[in-house]
Amino acid sequence: MFVFSSEANPVLVWLVWFGVLGALIFLNEVTRRFKPVGFFAFFILPVILTALWFTVLRDTLYIGWFHMAKVYTATITCIGFWCIRHLGRTNKISGEKWHLSSTKFALFFPPAILAINILQAVLRDFQLGITYFGMPPTFDPGAGAMVIGGPWNFMNATAGILSIIIITGFTGICLRKETKNDKSKSILWPDMLWFYIIPYSIWNFAYVYNAIPHRSWYNGLALLIAPIICAFTTSKGSWIQHRGHTLALWVYFALTFPMFLDNSIWRVDSVYNPTVQFTVSLVSLLSNAAVLCYMLYRMKRTGRNPYKGELYSDLKGYQKIKAMAETGAA
Repeated sequence: MFVFSSEANPVLVWLVWFGVLGALIFLNEVTRRFKPVGFFAFFILPVILTALWFTVLRDTLYIGWFHMAKVYTATITCIGFWCIRHLGRTNKISGEKWHLSSTKFALFFPPAILAINILQAVLRDFQLGITYFGMPPTFDPGAGAMVIGGPWNFMNATAGILSIIIITGFTGICLRKETKNDKSKSILWPDMLWFYIIPYSIWNFAYVYNAIPHRSWYNGLALLIAPIICAFTTSKGSWIQHRGHTLALWVYFALTFPMFLDNSIWRVDSVYNPTVQFTVSLVSLLSNAAVLCYMLYRMKRTGRNPYKGELYSDLKGYQKIKAMAETGAA
């Protein structure tokens, strides 16, 4: 599936991979736990980097629509999450408290931004499939690397569409209650359980493997595994927030230091094997289709509408996450 550089020591490449994984987990944790750190990372740092990208680093910048869209949608995602968690005020006269998390924005922003990010990748998969179908590995300016197009692009694009359809229970999005050890007020999405997170991650890996194969070792594996680890260890139920944070932090690094991924001994390439491409996208399609079938089964069994309410509220995983929520949160 992957090919290391002939000049690289495989052990060192693995150590670098684990270093990237560890850095993403650590940076996610500090931006999650500490309000000022999160503000700097997602409000101030992107402004500084934007100035650098379009001046000093302009000659190394990928201007492709997908790269830039991903950078700024990831940034908007993290800004939105920070505001949902921390923006509020108290009426000095009445003493009444208002918090952004109690508004419809808090409910609709996470699923909307998730769907937009998925749709961007779906369009890119379709674009690659149409442009390069049946061709040998060909250099794609948007990816900055060789790509191969085929049925896998259309299979995975379809899986991405399914991944949007199976987003459920966003009306139950809430904030984590503050404790002595954790005052982060992280976003909780109780209805978003492991059987959504894993197929989504498989789909996203397949997309990266199709669209930017020379970066899938880091952009695919490390970047997708980091928020999963966080969601099941340091802050359960907050996968959507972890995904947003790690994605934004990584794209800042990748755009600023493209040589690390593209022209160093740490670069790891795809094998450019149509059988592998097909298999990965098939797993992506089947796993997301399986969740769709389960969602439809649950809808029929419970009579619940997953877009107007929560679908999995009777499951233990849901209940454990909901128990960590603030009373009266959105």
